[in-house]
Amino acid sequence: MRSFEPGSYMNRDNDHSTQCIVLISGFAFRHKISKDGKRQIVSIHLAGEVINLQSLFLEAMDHNLQALARCSVVLIPISALRSLIFARPPIYAAFIIRSMVEASIYREWILNNGWRDARARIAHILCEFAVRSDALGINHGGIYNLPMTQEQIGDAVGLTAVHVNRTLKSLSNDGLITQSADCSAPTA
Repeated sequence: MRSFEPGSYMNRDNDHSTQCIVLISGFAFRHKISKDGKRQIVSIHLAGEVINLQSLFLEAMDHNLQALARCSVVLIPISALRSLIFARPPIYAAFIIRSMVEASIYREWILNNGWRDARARIAHILCEFAVRSDALGINHGGIYNLPMTQEQIGDAVGLTAVHVNRTLKSLSNDGLITQSADCSAPTA
């Protein structure tokens, strides 16, 4: 088991990974950096997920993988995982299904950032986080702690931190979310 502090990189763009990373606790995110240095967060990962599944078959990472909150991971050698999935077709099928679920989430993110207004973009990411947390059993009685700054939310939905702040206030004023005083990220 290995731990990563918030902001720590687990993999970087162009890394040649020899291990798959299973997130045991905490949160992580994938992101790309544009040529002009802007970050686009392309996914959020929750405990229980294999967060670099593509490393099983792709030689180099095409994105960065970073700890969003303090997290613990288990590292599994790619060679051992490949042997397991080829020897056990049901496990292989489970990995394919997981890849298809990730692809579905990516398609929704593309739609979210391409055609929804700011309010819908942020509401979508909050709802996705809630649904996925419920599915993994990591919510706390209907309260969700999204450990993202307003800047990080903006990098995920293509908005400035100022626009995120205004939109979160609007959602809060309408009674759709609450924000705790000790945290800049919303709870639903």
